[in-house]
Amino acid sequence: MLTLHRVRGVRLGHDGEPVPGHAVVVDGARLAAIGPYEELLAAYGDRARVREWDGVLTPGRYEPEGAALLEAAYHPDPREADELGSEPITGEALKALAMTETRWGASARRGLQRLLAAGTTALTGPFTRPAVRTAVQRSGLAEPPGGRPRALTVGGAADFAVFAEDGSCLATVLAGRLVHRRR
Repeated sequence: MLTLHRVRGVRLGHDGEPVPGHAVVVDGARLAAIGPYEELLAAYGDRARVREWDGVLTPGRYEPEGAALLEAAYHPDPREADELGSEPITGEALKALAMTETRWGASARRGLQRLLAAGTTALTGPFTRPAVRTAVQRSGLAEPPGGRPRALTVGGAADFAVFAEDGSCLATVLAGRLVHRRR
């Protein structure tokens, strides 16, 4: 399915200014087109779903400490909030928890949701806990060689985020899938 993402502007790389009035077309897991919205609408509008975001579309955020964030903290299950709170647990408090690989995997999935909600599209390891590595691989987050997510290019991976003027993330897309949307 084709999706046309209409935004205030598109920033192709991490540096530079966004190009106002531009949009992107996603076909499956790839970017099919990048250009002025009106041109893309004329070319794809009759067969594409249109999503509108009041922000700037970028390659997303890169988290160089991804492994540390997920392996050095326990992200409590909401059912544990009364006992443990809702913020990540680290240090001595973490050592007091009975952590199994299953519990690490569930914690990593909750931690990944926080990263996706912040517009993260790439992170790095190394990951030493198998359950955390598996959670990251299943999430679709990229581990780009040399760091930083790739620039947005036609034919490239449809991994991007849309940010509002205040810097908050409106949407995160990995491999063409909308994995976070601010409600």
